[in-house]
Amino acid sequence: MAGKSSRGRNKKPSNVSVNAAGPAVAANGHSKDNLNPVGEEKVDANGVSPSAETQTPKPVVESENASSDNQARQGDIHLFPVPVKTQFGEKLELQLSPSDSIMDVRQFLLDAPETCFFTCYDLLLHTKDGSTHHLEDYHEISEVADITSGDCSLEMISALYDDRSIRAHVHRTRELLSLSTLHSSLSTSLALQHETGQNATANSGDHPKKTEVLELENLGFMEDVSGSLSNLLSSPSKEIKCVESIVFSSFNPPPSYRRLVGDLIYLDVVTLEGSKYCITGTTTTFYVNSSSGNTLDPKPTKAASEATTLIGLLQKISSKFKKAFREMLERKASAHPFENIQSLLPPNSWLGLHPVPDHRRDAARAENSLTLSFGSELIGMQRDWNEELQSCREFPHTSPQERILRDRALYKVSSDFVDAAINGAIGVISRCIPPINPTDPECFHMYVHNNIFFSFAVDADLEQLSRKQSLDANLSSDKTLTKSSKVNGEKSSAATVENHNLNGEAESVSDAPSEAQLAESEQATYASSNNDLKGTKAYQEADVPGLYNLAMAIVDYRGHRVVAQQSVLPGILQGDKSDSLLYGSVDNGKKICWNQDFHSKVLEASKRLRVKEHAVFDGSGNVFQIAAPVECKGIVGSDDRHYLLDLMRVTPRDANYTGTNSKFCILRPELITAFCQAETGKNLKSKRVPEEALKSVDSSKDDNVDQAETVTISETSDPKQNESEEKTVIEESGSKAAEVADKSEDIRFNPNVFTEFKLAGSPEEIAADEESVRKVSSYLKDTVLPKFIQDLCTLEVSPMDGQTLTEALHAHGINVRYIGKVADGTKHLPHLWDLCSNEIIVRCAKHILKDVLRDTADHDIGHAIAHFFNCLFGDCQTASGKGVGNNITQSKNQKKDLLVGKSTKGHSRSRVGGVATKKQASCMNLSSESLWTSILEFANVKYQFELPEDARSHVKKISVIRNLCLKVGVTIAAKKYDLSAGTPFLTSDILNLQPVVKHSIPVCQEAKELVETGKVQLAEGMLNEAYNLFTEAFTILQQVTGPMHREVANCCRYLAMVLYHAGDMAAAIMQQHKELIINERCLGLDHPDTAHSYGNMALFYHGLNQSELALRHMSRALLLLSLSSGPDHPDVAATYINVAMMYQDIGKMNTALRYLQEALKKNERLLGEEHIQTAVCYHALAIAFNCVGAYKLSHQHEKKTYDILVKQLGEDDSRTRDSENWMKTFKVREAQMNAQKQKGQAVNAVSAQAAIDLLKAHPDLIQAFQAASGSGASGSGGENFARGGRGVDERSARAVAEARKKAAARGLLIRPHGVPVQAMPPLTQLLNIINSGMTPENLTTDAAEEAAKAEPQGQAPVGLGAGLASLDSKKQNQNQNQNQNQNVK
Repeated sequence: MAGKSSRGRNKKPSNVSVNAAGPAVAANGHSKDNLNPVGEEKVDANGVSPSAETQTPKPVVESENASSDNQARQGDIHLFPVPVKTQFGEKLELQLSPSDSIMDVRQFLLDAPETCFFTCYDLLLHTKDGSTHHLEDYHEISEVADITSGDCSLEMISALYDDRSIRAHVHRTRELLSLSTLHSSLSTSLALQHETGQNATANSGDHPKKTEVLELENLGFMEDVSGSLSNLLSSPSKEIKCVESIVFSSFNPPPSYRRLVGDLIYLDVVTLEGSKYCITGTTTTFYVNSSSGNTLDPKPTKAASEATTLIGLLQKISSKFKKAFREMLERKASAHPFENIQSLLPPNSWLGLHPVPDHRRDAARAENSLTLSFGSELIGMQRDWNEELQSCREFPHTSPQERILRDRALYKVSSDFVDAAINGAIGVISRCIPPINPTDPECFHMYVHNNIFFSFAVDADLEQLSRKQSLDANLSSDKTLTKSSKVNGEKSSAATVENHNLNGEAESVSDAPSEAQLAESEQATYASSNNDLKGTKAYQEADVPGLYNLAMAIVDYRGHRVVAQQSVLPGILQGDKSDSLLYGSVDNGKKICWNQDFHSKVLEASKRLRVKEHAVFDGSGNVFQIAAPVECKGIVGSDDRHYLLDLMRVTPRDANYTGTNSKFCILRPELITAFCQAETGKNLKSKRVPEEALKSVDSSKDDNVDQAETVTISETSDPKQNESEEKTVIEESGSKAAEVADKSEDIRFNPNVFTEFKLAGSPEEIAADEESVRKVSSYLKDTVLPKFIQDLCTLEVSPMDGQTLTEALHAHGINVRYIGKVADGTKHLPHLWDLCSNEIIVRCAKHILKDVLRDTADHDIGHAIAHFFNCLFGDCQTASGKGVGNNITQSKNQKKDLLVGKSTKGHSRSRVGGVATKKQASCMNLSSESLWTSILEFANVKYQFELPEDARSHVKKISVIRNLCLKVGVTIAAKKYDLSAGTPFLTSDILNLQPVVKHSIPVCQEAKELVETGKVQLAEGMLNEAYNLFTEAFTILQQVTGPMHREVANCCRYLAMVLYHAGDMAAAIMQQHKELIINERCLGLDHPDTAHSYGNMALFYHGLNQSELALRHMSRALLLLSLSSGPDHPDVAATYINVAMMYQDIGKMNTALRYLQEALKKNERLLGEEHIQTAVCYHALAIAFNCVGAYKLSHQHEKKTYDILVKQLGEDDSRTRDSENWMKTFKVREAQMNAQKQKGQAVNAVSAQAAIDLLKAHPDLIQAFQAASGSGASGSGGENFARGGRGVDERSARAVAEARKKAAARGLLIRPHGVPVQAMPPLTQLLNIINSGMTPENLTTDAAEEAAKAEPQGQAPVGLGAGLASLDSKKQNQNQNQNQNQNVK
């Protein structure tokens, strides 16, 4: 939809001055992906900026070039103005592309305020030659007429309503009369408030600044994260009431004699004036009838009010409606265009408004909720998802425009399918949809709803076991059950476990699976469904003609996992289709089917997926040559299409996990790609190909890197490699490189090694296949994992929360099961160890909470979740209130059940009566001790990680609560929780439980390739080329996915980055604001990407000298960081540095020094005293002291910077040399200042001596000064001493004085001993002079030496003196939190 991107151009310009897309500089002080070799001047984690004194980025290209390039790219979109005449005779203009479909035009008209309430109309196109064309919805404009010649116009003609369209019209009217579809971003509100404030103060000339108070609050709330929960959600916007109510009348349905004259619907309307109307909707118009009371009178009223639209009629009968509706449209028009667009799959929110808003009567809402469709269409045929999806895949895709149309259709159908699957899964789990096999055990029930097939994640082997009644037919099960079953590492003898068959009757061990087996099966199928989804996505991306897959979604809700697949396979339910299996096996390899035509298609896909063609035996000893996992199923449907299903092992098994319970531990495709690149690199080196042509050996898939916002590329690293499913692209034109690249495509892996299937072929070939898998597994363990840990330690990769850590692991090809090893490798860095251990705790708790939810009755869900949270974060005993001693045995048994995943009932859902009561009692017997014991053992078994015994006391509670809520779908009230209490959560705090979804919605490969190429161009400093590529990718994605998509946000981010480097701050803000809105809507309000978006917006605003607006955005960024990562994270310290630079640039040095001190303390505690990021802090402090003339302190801090850089980078590194030059500069400036001081020393000595003589002559003055000094009024003394000009004490005292004034004004407690020891008031100095007889000259030298001695021993970092430390202590006292005082050097 090329025209969709022009929606802002076909109406008046946006009232918002910002709408943006991507950071040039992230909140961690370096660029989001570290793509900043083109002149970024902010502090960088890898070194020191030589021009940090100015802190202003230098444009690499002239902004005029960027502007002209922008215009050129806009011209490439080929949009043409087309006037439109509405049904009311009004005129507007649309910017259309010839490739736009008529459906696109209707969408544009639906978004325009002039035509937003028209839903039933036909479109006529009038061309230049006078002809008129009737436009059909599914045609493109170019198929009807050529609009490029100009003089074309559109006309909207009223069409006839029918039952369906008139109800859609009423629904659209209700939607327009509500602001619920408007999602205002805080950034937009801040910009509008700032603009309004500037306009209000422009006339008076009053420009109040309260940024210091704002930032003091920031430093406080970072230590009380729980208290900041209520600040995340903004209060809902005030509703504009246009009408009291619009409901379907109880006169419906129209009587037959009225249907014959066109009546379709009756509505009861109450206007704001209090008037009640009964409105008739006919096939042509809406009018007010004469009905009153309980009798229908269909005649029009005397006023004869009628209109073709409901809103048109309401405007005629109610003046208040007309005024309010105009205000409603203005409110929506004032928002950013992206804020009015609905997100297809919005993220779950883990926080809800508190106090909970009043639930008011809404007849329209009630009507909608009473129709339990669970995603299906109430009117018309159910959608044939399979036919829609496969038809879209068969679209031609040779030209770029054809590929865009195909990708758009695939994306739309897949998104609709996932939305319908979510609704259907909720209906299945809520027992509202009946199964198609009700006589089977409940855990094996299957469901078909809305042409979607639903099933619970249960192992197929167990299904076979449960249905076998003969002991002879179950011999293999006997052998299995007599062994000790190992479930997640915990052995439980099958002979000692009570066994039940799936019908609930007691059976012998030989007739039914054991409790442990069922638990193992549950864990295995959870993993297998995840792997199946990954395999399906891999084959979809391979996109082999003639080979089809089913759309798939996994829905986790209330402890259950439901797998939804697009419709049933065509013809699979119509009779016996056993002969439809052409490829693979349905019985674990006992019988293998094979078909040449099918094999050729699978072989083509295997080449793109690096799957090796290999030979296997079936149960009869026959040999088959296959190129896929044995258990895959190639089926021909009744539509004669070839479908490939059950793709759970597209990549080989992990050789590091070969135990019996590690069947589905497979390698990630990103690792396979990285390994092949590494092998290619070795071959290139062996052939002496220039090293510059090589890609990074350890680079990961770029699409995942884009999704993991913390994965970065260093300035000096080579650009990451573009990847496609067909081959690895090696940027080398030489013939040798091409030859090696061809060989790299031959690196393939046998997915059936290390499995129970019998491999054919020579022993040498089998051994080679096994060795290749062992080699890539060793590469993961010995190369990729250590390199990833190193990147974490150097901040090349800096995840903020569990989600971004998982994305970073996956992007590097590392499975989450290795997170324990990552934690062990990062023990020396507190923030990383906390992040990994907290993620392990959350994942363990998630499994236990799912078991609790699965066994909880509907009416106890809220209470069960609250009790679980109290056990996890408080000190809670069993909910029954009985003594713990009575439940010791039960708790131990329950712990075992929790570890193995809950027993016999598997996925059976809660029932009423005794069973539900029993389950209720079981889950309520959970206590804090038993829960944490289970978590510790679960972590040891599943992740091979020993959590410390006191992990419970050191866990980051808010971060863990957030992470757990997001993983399970829980929403809690956004209020301050007393997490030190025994039971911090109430049942009323649990507001919602939402489904968590994994899906296979395709992405646009063409746009991804453009973005990756653009990143390479940007890294090389080719801004014009990068801008062109990012703009083209943005345009394509707009047409394929619409604006509400994460990939669109990435494009906006890179566009903002390019514009930032080009010096065009205003345009960068426009793009950055777009990215911010998309991230808030698609990722969540507190996602780390959203936090970085706010940080980058702040930097861009600061570049436009809008410092107050910038600081407000920084305040929001710090709030979001505190929720996702907590206050102890290097990104928080780097954000502090950026805040300090902003204050430094506007001359607020006192506040700047405070933030720099906080940053230095955090980095020294989190990263160590010799980390490069610590050197960044020292350099920033050196620059700050330089700005106020404290050159001695600047030299001291720069010396620390230099020492760290020498140790980390060496003396020859450019950054080390820059630091050395800075030291020389500070030394010269210090010498110059000392020379100037010596010239004026005589005059100062005379003045001081006169003061001494005066005090000696008047002892009463001394007593008065002493009394004043002891009273605690130290602010004036600090100010007086600030004029003394003694290095850091001057600024420290000034900071103390200003902070005390502001604290006193706010009513805060002021400690009388807040003045530092060195910052003595002048009175004390003079008394010491009088008593000791020292001269003023001696005073200067001795005091300086005393301060120098005190600096390394004080409460603050080296060179800061005790002044800032005491200020920090004051701040901590106000916030009643002493955590920041620990471990400060």
